[in-house]
Amino acid sequence: MEVTQKAEILSLEGIHFIRENRHILDDVGFRIQAGEHWVVLGRNGSGKTTLLELMNGYQFPSSGQVRVLDHTYGQCDVREVRKRIGYISQSLYEKMNPADPVWEVVATGEFGFLRFYEAIPQGIREKTLDKLHEVKLLHMADQPLGTLSQGERKKVMLARALMTEPSILIMDEPCAGLDLFERERLLENINKLSEQSITVIYVTHHLEEIVPMFTHVLLVEEGKVIACGEKREVLTEENLVKAFQVPIRIEWFGDRPWIKVLG
Repeated sequence: MEVTQKAEILSLEGIHFIRENRHILDDVGFRIQAGEHWVVLGRNGSGKTTLLELMNGYQFPSSGQVRVLDHTYGQCDVREVRKRIGYISQSLYEKMNPADPVWEVVATGEFGFLRFYEAIPQGIREKTLDKLHEVKLLHMADQPLGTLSQGERKKVMLARALMTEPSILIMDEPCAGLDLFERERLLENINKLSEQSITVIYVTHHLEEIVPMFTHVLLVEEGKVIACGEKREVLTEENLVKAFQVPIRIEWFGDRPWIKVLG
């Protein structure tokens, strides 16, 4: 029986990233195929954000190859590839104007702007309202961004990232700073992305954020890959102790991993 080869969405091969004599990434490699959703998991300072910058073409490796959506970085116009990548990060949110109404902030995602300085094209408002409805914030469309809670702001950035219907959505610790209630509401929205034709890459250092939609995990520590592959094969107590240097026990509930720190 012939096996159908899945399309490759993104790959990193033999990646070394050296800055000021510091080896930030050391021979990192993995591939993401269509239908997969990945979590990049590791401690603070393990190299996670650098990996995201490489995927987005904001940084280039000292050696190795980055391929995204059939384009090899260094041999293509990275700006064109970025148009197919949605990106959510705290640094991007901080560039937004808190006085702008929520729907306008979402609308900027259609064009890659940070804010509008001229009339917004006709029909864009309707599209933004659809995206706000998806994240259950339609009732806040006309409120200033700065009046929203932390969790609501993260949902606005999610709606903004989805405006162009990207092929890849990259999220850099989107639940950082959220309380339990807001975290779970945001994760509920993220989990529903599995219903869309999009590849999600999610960076975190919290295991409990790995909701059921995620299929694979890249576990990194000090710039090296500890393990990568299907999540239940990677998320073992042995691997997690290597990555976090803390004795733990892992339990699965609702297809989500939960940890207990051992005394």
